[in-house]
Amino acid sequence: MSGFVFSEKPIQIERGDGAVVYDDAGTEYLDMGASYACVPLGHSHEAVDTAAKSQIDELTYVQASYPVETRTDLYNTLAAVAPGDIDNVWLCNSGTEANEAALKFARSATGDSKIVATMQGFHGRTMGALATTWKDKYKKPYEPLIGDVEFVPYDDSEALAEAVDDETAAVIMEPIQGEGGIHAASTEYLESAREITENAGAALIFDEVQTGMGRTGSLWACEKSGVVPDMLTTAKGLANGFPMGATLCRDWIAENYGSHASTFSGGPVVSAAAETTISTLVEEEIPQHAADVGEYLRGQLRDELGDSTREIRGEGLMIGVEIKRGANRVLKDLALHHQLLALPAGRTVVRLLPPLIIDEAHADATVAALSEAID
Repeated sequence: MSGFVFSEKPIQIERGDGAVVYDDAGTEYLDMGASYACVPLGHSHEAVDTAAKSQIDELTYVQASYPVETRTDLYNTLAAVAPGDIDNVWLCNSGTEANEAALKFARSATGDSKIVATMQGFHGRTMGALATTWKDKYKKPYEPLIGDVEFVPYDDSEALAEAVDDETAAVIMEPIQGEGGIHAASTEYLESAREITENAGAALIFDEVQTGMGRTGSLWACEKSGVVPDMLTTAKGLANGFPMGATLCRDWIAENYGSHASTFSGGPVVSAAAETTISTLVEEEIPQHAADVGEYLRGQLRDELGDSTREIRGEGLMIGVEIKRGANRVLKDLALHHQLLALPAGRTVVRLLPPLIIDEAHADATVAALSEAID
């Protein structure tokens, strides 16, 4: 048997349909993790798959310096749905690449080098994005990383103001921390981050790799606060399971972004999948559905789990269930005995990031399974 460099789970997934997946024995699992929020429209979505298959028949690949209709359509769609006056799009293959680009763009556009990031934040695993990721377990084997990065407590405006100075190129943060335990920043904090960076001439980067694509009840989590960053990064659910990321930026960033590039920037097939994903999310009002079902699910979790948890938190269908003992034990029990797949967010938080198409019956099944697994 050949070797592999990845940690595998003891369930071999063969196919998926909507909110469920099936293993090689035909067992059905409710996918309440959506493979880390990557399929907001559910598995094997007909419109997305059809768009990708149709593009394969026409053209599989051409480099981004040659215009292609599907890529141009995606540029226009992303610019149209981006918050505020963010009109420029750079495409890549993942969230870490999107954040890597944003950090490089900020240094080029400002001429400064310092990056301010938040404690408990997660921004990716390449060398630049990794340097702005908080946990040592991700970083230690690869140090030294890029320098001039300072970490500040999350949702602490005073600490942020002290850290940002005239040599700061960017502040990068998640509107809701995912890996950090599903913690949402206050509107006041995001507003102060906007003011602080503007006064310093630094770029404000919102990492919406996990919070974007309707997950929190609006297409972008930052829309609820009304705060528009200089750059917004997105990936995971952007192409409903196809590998794609994007860095969206304002004019002053795009005009001085440097010479960053990528061979597979916006391939025709994934561009077709992404454009269809975004259009479907908007036209079918999926973010509002996520808000409604998410509110119902959080309410049921609070009612049913009660004193067996420390806290239920989140927005839309980005939910954290903080339990009193290890989350991995509960996750293993959910998968093996309740046919429900979920995710950790630290040692004590069960993270729910389901397809945004789930209904109240799926929510009820999740509550019942969690209640038994936690007990």
